[in-house]
Amino acid sequence: MWEHPPAPVAADTREPLSDFKRLIPAITAALYDHASATPLYDAAAADLAATSAVLLLLGRCQPAEGRASEACLVLNKRSAAVRQSGDLCCPGGGVAPRFDFGVARMLGLPLGPLGRWPFWRRWRRQKPLEGRWLALYYATALREAFEEMRLNPLRVRFLGPLPQQRLVLFRRLIYPLAAWVPHQQRFKPNREVERILRIPLRRLLSPENYVRYQLTMAVPAGSPGPETVRDVPGFRWRAPHGTELLWGATYRITMSFLKIAFGFAPPEIAHLPRVTGYLNESYLSGEREMETP
Repeated sequence: MWEHPPAPVAADTREPLSDFKRLIPAITAALYDHASATPLYDAAAADLAATSAVLLLLGRCQPAEGRASEACLVLNKRSAAVRQSGDLCCPGGGVAPRFDFGVARMLGLPLGPLGRWPFWRRWRRQKPLEGRWLALYYATALREAFEEMRLNPLRVRFLGPLPQQRLVLFRRLIYPLAAWVPHQQRFKPNREVERILRIPLRRLLSPENYVRYQLTMAVPAGSPGPETVRDVPGFRWRAPHGTELLWGATYRITMSFLKIAFGFAPPEIAHLPRVTGYLNESYLSGEREMETP
């Protein structure tokens, strides 16, 4: 196992992200080192009504002909059936206390998903309260991922916790947890998910794929004042089916992971190409309009 995360990976370097036997233990160690050095869950964690848990899910990209498979980030694209439709997100959602507390007690058993995490015994001994929160949120994230995309919870390897994130447009605190699904290639999205994307990590580690997302937000009917315009950082993924944009809380979760695991930070927003987007009134419950140059 590596004691330190790997150095930032160049855009045209494939081998480190295909060497899963070294890469996954290195990420696991880096996440543990970071999380163990700072309090992970604060008093806000007890407000379960305003709390969500999500999986930053890593998997294998389907290899191109003549090339080895490589690590990728697995994301859901939200459907028109839910709010923030069109956005890319990590699988996850709100805590279901009556179910998730019971499952959480089983996750830390020796052969359970947390029991197989190499740092679980140490974590539970040194941070018993945080260990209980960690188990609860992992139970929530696994359940939600099963519901949204039929992720097999028994074939997922826990990698470690990530720093919490607060949603800007909603009253919600998100607790991300990184996990590795090495074998499952087929998922079955439910009505909340339009499609499932696999973004190669090497693309996320390439500075030229980052943009300045200029958002115009519609004013609710009957409200005074002009539309709000603001710039936020984003990642543009030119997928085979079309262009996708990663921004907002999921972008921040992803950047936090890349910083901890690879020492990577995207370029300053002022130096990035501009992409425009429009959030209409239906964004809270319908589709988002977006255009790119």
